Amino acid sequence: MKVSLFVTCLSEMFYQNVAKDVVEVLERLGCDIDFPKGQICCGQPAYNSGYREDAQKAAKQMIATFEQSEVIVTPSGSCAAMFKEYPELLKDDKEWHERAKAVADKTYEFTQFIVHVLKVEDVGAAYSARATYHTSCHMLRLLKETEAPFKLLANVEGLEMLPLANNYDCCGFGGTFAVKMAPISEQMVDEKVRHVEETTATLLIAADNGCMMNIKGRIDRKGKAIDVKHIAQILNSRAEGSV
Repeated sequence: MKVSLFVTCLSEMFYQNVAKDVVEVLERLGCDIDFPKGQICCGQPAYNSGYREDAQKAAKQMIATFEQSEVIVTPSGSCAAMFKEYPELLKDDKEWHERAKAVADKTYEFTQFIVHVLKVEDVGAAYSARATYHTSCHMLRLLKETEAPFKLLANVEGLEMLPLANNYDCCGFGGTFAVKMAPISEQMVDEKVRHVEETTATLLIAADNGCMMNIKGRIDRKGKAIDVKHIAQILNSRAEGSV
């Protein structure tokens, strides 16, 4: 299957290794990966801040970039969810609305694609750790994805998964929310970190780089001995590691 990688801003700027791991996992599963060079920000920051026209410009650029792709995969539930918003965002323009819908219908978050499209639940990964998983808001509430990450992690050799209390609660990132409402965001991420500590896990796994950045930043500032990794990094581990 020909897969176009939507790398996302955070992967490109801060988490290049996550993008590499996504490519390597998908290639191991038989996918042929390409990287459309016209891709930019999906427009989510502008959209969430109420700048609809700016978001429409970004959406049109992304639609034009990816509309020839067979399937689009991204290591971010929130960015995948933004692609799903494009038809509504462009609903007043018939031509762009139809083009937006075509792109949205073939866009998947990384773990969604593996489990629901490739029909794979065991990628042959091995990673030794006591871990817990953070459920990101957009992936859970907008993509309605509740199973794929857990099915994949359940088949990682050596990985002990521990339940996270209130895992459905937001970590406080929310894009520009963390900047505009910093005191509230700080309280939210402190609560998330406290629940992670309660699990006794030494590793927190997430499927969204924004959440990873926010939670790991707080963990590091508080001096906690908890590592944070994207699920792609775990699924691309072929030999037992340790945290």
